Amino acid sequence: MLKALIVEDEYLAREELTYLIESHSNIEIIATFDDGLEAFKYLQTHKVDIAFLDINVPSIDGMLLARNIHQFSEKPHIVFTTAYKEFAVDAFELEAFDYLLKPLNEKRIIGLLAKLEATQACLAQPEEVRAKTINLIKDNRIFVTAIDDIYYAMANEKVTSVFTKDDAFIVPFTMSELINRLPEQHFFRCHRSYCVNIAKIQEIIPWVNCTYQLKVHDIGSEIPVSRSNIKAFRELMQL
Repeated sequence: MLKALIVEDEYLAREELTYLIESHSNIEIIATFDDGLEAFKYLQTHKVDIAFLDINVPSIDGMLLARNIHQFSEKPHIVFTTAYKEFAVDAFELEAFDYLLKPLNEKRIIGLLAKLEATQACLAQPEEVRAKTINLIKDNRIFVTAIDDIYYAMANEKVTSVFTKDDAFIVPFTMSELINRLPEQHFFRCHRSYCVNIAKIQEIIPWVNCTYQLKVHDIGSEIPVSRSNIKAFRELMQL
């Protein structure tokens, strides 16, 4: 079970977040704080998987607390819950798992919790299982899917859309992180925003600037091959 900590100095906001987490996930909230320094002291001796951080809290603010947490050898996922849009870039640099703006949106929270649990479920699988399957998310449900069933994937901000023959899903990580979880011999990153299952390629269409568009079996989508990946693609496909 995932263990979480909440740092929030507004009582009602803290209670609302606690309610949403307990109502829509199996995540255990093991501590709550209204002060950043007290939370940091707690984290010196206690391990958590997720830290929900408000930015505007006493002693040390949530952003400074996150910078300290980011130095830990075992880092918890950081989720900011704040009314301040302007810290989003800083949160991205700290590799925050998500950045939620107040007032909190229940649907958005449910999606986030599903992503957190899917990430944990994937990491908890034995290596031999992880090598053959991947956890995909749709409608806040987790689908354990054979990697061979993936046709292609497309980057979509901080999540990645994954397409099988009959459906579309997401995974809660970037394209680079997804590529690291897929077998290199079967998947090719043809573009900064796309990767494709080599075995699913049906047609290679010459395109502008000496690039290609790819069609895969069973799906009508066209997938670009960028100029920077043309040489590697030609070698791979013996063109």
